[in-house]
Amino acid sequence: MTYEEAIDYIQHASVFGVQLGLGRIQELLNRLGNPQKKYKTIHVTGTNGKGSVTAMIASALCEAGFRTGRYTSPHLEEYTERIHINGDDISRADFATAVAAVREKVEAMAAEGLERPTEFEMITAAAFWHFAKAGVEYAVIEVGLGGLLDSTNVIIPEVSVITNVAMDHMKYCGNTIEEIATQKAGIIKEGVPVVTTAEEPALSVIARTAYHKHSRLYAYKHSFDVIGNAGPEDPAAGQMVTVREPYGFAITTTLPLLGKHQRVNCGAAAMTLLLLARHEKRLTRTAIEQGLHHVKWPGRFQVLRAGETDVVIDGAHNPAGIDTFCQTYSDVFGDRKRVFLFSVLADKDYTQMVHELFHDDDYVVCAPAPTPRTSDPEEMAKILPCRADWADSIVHGLDKAFAAVQEGQVLCIVGSLYIQGEVRQYMRNTYHIDV
Repeated sequence: MTYEEAIDYIQHASVFGVQLGLGRIQELLNRLGNPQKKYKTIHVTGTNGKGSVTAMIASALCEAGFRTGRYTSPHLEEYTERIHINGDDISRADFATAVAAVREKVEAMAAEGLERPTEFEMITAAAFWHFAKAGVEYAVIEVGLGGLLDSTNVIIPEVSVITNVAMDHMKYCGNTIEEIATQKAGIIKEGVPVVTTAEEPALSVIARTAYHKHSRLYAYKHSFDVIGNAGPEDPAAGQMVTVREPYGFAITTTLPLLGKHQRVNCGAAAMTLLLLARHEKRLTRTAIEQGLHHVKWPGRFQVLRAGETDVVIDGAHNPAGIDTFCQTYSDVFGDRKRVFLFSVLADKDYTQMVHELFHDDDYVVCAPAPTPRTSDPEEMAKILPCRADWADSIVHGLDKAFAAVQEGQVLCIVGSLYIQGEVRQYMRNTYHIDV
C-alpha cells in the first residue's frame, strides 16, 4: 500500500461521518492484538487547549529521555502530523504500513458482516499499532470529540487530563455545560488521577465523576496555580510561567506559546508531569522545564513576520476560542488596528463569534474553508459588523488581505483549522517563511 492509497482508503470511510461509540474500535483493536496496552498513556480532553496540553506533555517526556508518541487531530497539512514520535511525524511509508495493517482487519470485519469502523477509528487504531511497533514507552493521546464515546477512550492512562469545558459540538456532546462536562468526564478511569483546568459548573461534574471512580482530582486554583506575565514585549521571546503546588513542587519555564490560556494549559501539563515524576525518576525538574520551553504547537496564536507585516495565525473556531483570541491579542498587540482573513464552518455558532471578534474599524476578508462544511464567504461578509469583502479561495483571500494591510496594522488569520494547510503553504511560497 502506498501513502496515497492509504489516504484514499481512510478518506473513503469519511462518507459515514461521525459515529460515536466504542464497539467498532474495540473489535478492531482486539484483532490487532490490543497494541494500546503495550505502553503507558496519558489521555487529554477538553473543549479548547487539549492539543496544546498534549504537545507540552509529550515534549517534556521526550526531553526526559522517554520514547514518546503523540496522537492529535486534526492535521494542518498532512495526515502524518497526527502520529508523532520523539519530535518527528510518522513517515509516509510507515503511515501506509500502519493503515495496511488496519485495513486487513477492517476488511475481515466487513466480510463477517460487522460494521465498518469510521475514518477516525481507523487512524486511531493505526496510531496505536504504530506506537507499539515503534516501541514507545509513553503515548500522549488527544481525544477527538467529547470523551466518553470517543474512539480513543479504550485506554487506561496513567493520568486523565481535562482542560476547559465550553459550548462546542453540541450535536454530539449536549446543549449545556453540564452535559458537555459529563462527556468530557467520561475519560476518567477507576483509580486514575485526574488533572483539570475546568471551572464551575463543569468542575462539579468532573469532581463528582472522579469521586465515584475513586480517582484523585487535581484542579486548577485548588491543587495547583499558575503565575505569569500579562504579555510579552517581544512575542518571539515567549512568556515566563511558574506552576506551583500549594505546599510542594514548583517549576518555572519560558513558554513559547502566547496568551493567558497557554499559561493555564501549561499548568495542566506541568501538574500532570509532576504526578508522573513521583514514580519516573528520569522526569526531573530540568526535563519538565526544558520540555515545556521547547514545545512546538503551530497555528495557535502563532506570530510571524511576513515582509513588513506582523501576522497572527490562530485556529479559534468556537466562541470560547474567539474569546481567548481577543484576550491574547490585547495582551500582545494592545490596540493596534487589524485586518482579518476569516473562515469558519457553517455548523459553528458564528453569529455570536463575529460580533465578539470584530471591531467597527476592522477590515475583514471572508474566504471558504476547503471542506463541504464551510460557511458561504459572500453571505458571511454581509453580516459582519465592519467593512468586509469576500474571496473564492484562501489564496485569493490572503492576496486581498495582505494588499489591504497598512503600516502598523496586524494581519490576523483566524478561524477553522481546516484553512491552515493552505495558509502555511502560502506563507512558504510567497514570503519564504518556515512555518
